[in-house]
Amino acid sequence: MDLFSSLKSDDPEDLSEVIRELTSLKELLNQYAYNYYVLDAPTVPDAEYDRLYKRLELLEYEYPQLLDPNSPTQRVGGAAVEAFESHRHAVPMLSLKTETNSESSGAENFDTRIRKELGLGPNAPLVEYIAELKFDGLAMNIRYEDGKLVRATTRGDGEFGEDVTHNIRTISQIPLELKINDAKLLTHPVIPRVLEVRGEVYMRLDDFQKLNERQRDKILKGAKGERTFVNPRNAAAGAVRQLDPRIAAERPLSFFAYGVGEVRWINDEQTNPQDLSSIFKTHKNLLDSLKALGFPVDSHAELVSGAQGLISYHQRMGQLRKNLPFDIDGVVYKLNDTTLQQKLGFITREPKWAVAHKYPAQEELTTVLGIEVQVGRTGKLTPVAKLSPVFVGGVTVTNATLHNQDEAQRKDVRVGDTVIVRRAGDVIPEVVSVLLDKRVGTPEPFKMPSNCPVCASLAVREEGEADFRCTGGLYCAAQRKQAFLHFAQRKALNIEDLGEKLVDQLVDTGTLKTLPDMYRLGLTSLITLERMAEKSASNVLASIERSKTTTLARFLFGLGIRHVGETTAKDLAKHYGSIDAVMSAEVEDLLSVKDVGPVVANSVRTFFDQPHNVEVVNQLRACGVSWSESAPNGSGSSNLELPLAGKTYVITGTLSRYSREDLKEQLESLGAKVSSSVSAKTTALIAGEAAGSKLTKAQELGILILGEDELEALLNFN
Repeated sequence: MDLFSSLKSDDPEDLSEVIRELTSLKELLNQYAYNYYVLDAPTVPDAEYDRLYKRLELLEYEYPQLLDPNSPTQRVGGAAVEAFESHRHAVPMLSLKTETNSESSGAENFDTRIRKELGLGPNAPLVEYIAELKFDGLAMNIRYEDGKLVRATTRGDGEFGEDVTHNIRTISQIPLELKINDAKLLTHPVIPRVLEVRGEVYMRLDDFQKLNERQRDKILKGAKGERTFVNPRNAAAGAVRQLDPRIAAERPLSFFAYGVGEVRWINDEQTNPQDLSSIFKTHKNLLDSLKALGFPVDSHAELVSGAQGLISYHQRMGQLRKNLPFDIDGVVYKLNDTTLQQKLGFITREPKWAVAHKYPAQEELTTVLGIEVQVGRTGKLTPVAKLSPVFVGGVTVTNATLHNQDEAQRKDVRVGDTVIVRRAGDVIPEVVSVLLDKRVGTPEPFKMPSNCPVCASLAVREEGEADFRCTGGLYCAAQRKQAFLHFAQRKALNIEDLGEKLVDQLVDTGTLKTLPDMYRLGLTSLITLERMAEKSASNVLASIERSKTTTLARFLFGLGIRHVGETTAKDLAKHYGSIDAVMSAEVEDLLSVKDVGPVVANSVRTFFDQPHNVEVVNQLRACGVSWSESAPNGSGSSNLELPLAGKTYVITGTLSRYSREDLKEQLESLGAKVSSSVSAKTTALIAGEAAGSKLTKAQELGILILGEDELEALLNFN
């Protein structure tokens, strides 16, 4: 039977076949998802998963009466809720006692208390613990009845939490139906009638970065009400508390399981999760069982012995912390033996057999002494709060970012305010909030300056963007190093021997201040630099001399005009034919250039509206930088009149006489298109040494093959 053929029928036998196929498809897709999301070991190609998924969608569409809310197709979708309902936890979600002492004393304090409570003398064996990471996310209680997910609730106040089931269903790592994936791991190989799994919803750092990139793209395209997120925890919390699950599904959330709540068996006998020894002999058994049921369990959990084992774990995780793919704010120690857990019991709302050992405080109070605006290497203006020194997260902090004008005004940070400071991601301290009740008088609100504080060039904020940027570009001292490196890169002026370390020295010594200074360098100014011999200096000067002959497209790209990449630079060069035409073009005229929209047009116009940028271009020309200028497309000469117009070439292998970049430019200057793949529309394949699959495909299609001799003849003839 064709997998995508319709099975629509009223025949009971046909319906039974549909039910069997639906069941099989759901089981397969759930297993494949478990392998992919939990084990990180995919067993089928994406195409095969997609094929089965589409088949399941088709069957559910044709037989809506068979649609299961726990089907893999129902993870994203469903109606938005009007408000969050409050639910009482069947078993309270307790908090942990927190240790904030040093790594040695915090661990030793816990071990000493445990040994005392258990009545262990100094000669008794070491106590076995399980140590886990303390994730910086949101605690979640996920309830399963008869193996199916029925409700997900936030911690709330520990007794009552909010029902966020519609959003938790969108997290691919959380099974919608329980099944035993590895019976060998289970100490009690039966799925309870009721099982509440507890864990942490969080956002990976790479997913957080991608989310903010998408948000910035939306803002750039003019989307209203969009914003970037400050940190992964806030982004995760915002996703979990969305009323519309479709919005939550767009924000990539992850989950780690680490405990259970209510457990009820077939005979309705309830197991008190504060006494799990009848099911799990150890906490390690519990984690293994959760993994066997399809939940992701963090691999950093370890069995350790005694205080020294806890200290070692705390140290190692502290060192590993900055390289983890997610945020943590400490570690958790638990007695591994559940019988001993039962013996110790609880005090108020905390278990006596577990403790959270946090790393040095990530948030502290301090005072804002001033607000300065810093200019980054790319011209971005960032307001920075100058703080009364405060010890946060293991270091003394005197500066904290306010991100941008909107954030500074939203938080209403003013000079003299008492603020909460956080070390976000262990790297950049930030102001979290202001204690308004401690504000004295009415200090002036922060406002971004209209000019760059470094070079006094106009500071502009493009429509839809959060950041202000200096328009000084080539002139601004804060952007010099970036400007030189961009100008010298291979796709621009291609100054091979002008690397980052050399640029650092030349800028730091004041030798290079503007781009034309590169073409005024002499041997004496170079050989006085650290690790610069006469031969190396001569090579640098030779590279600079070679760069004087370039193309208009490379030159435009090298200027570093915001939003003008390599392709846009080529389009501008083809359209106008000369640098003077580009510099004098108005926004309306620029909009007629291929693929140039309002953002790019305004950026180009703003760049050349700065007199110092025009002066840099004129000085570069005076230093001997030149390019071949051609008649613009708009003046009667079109790309169709060029000798290789309408032809498509593909380059493969290693060429001895040309670099790929130079060859591509030469072919394009003659009107040809250079493609990355061979097809029936390919005019010819240019093949160098070690040509691979592209050569094979070209031969199969009967495409003309050109060696370097034939290539040279082609270029010289044209």
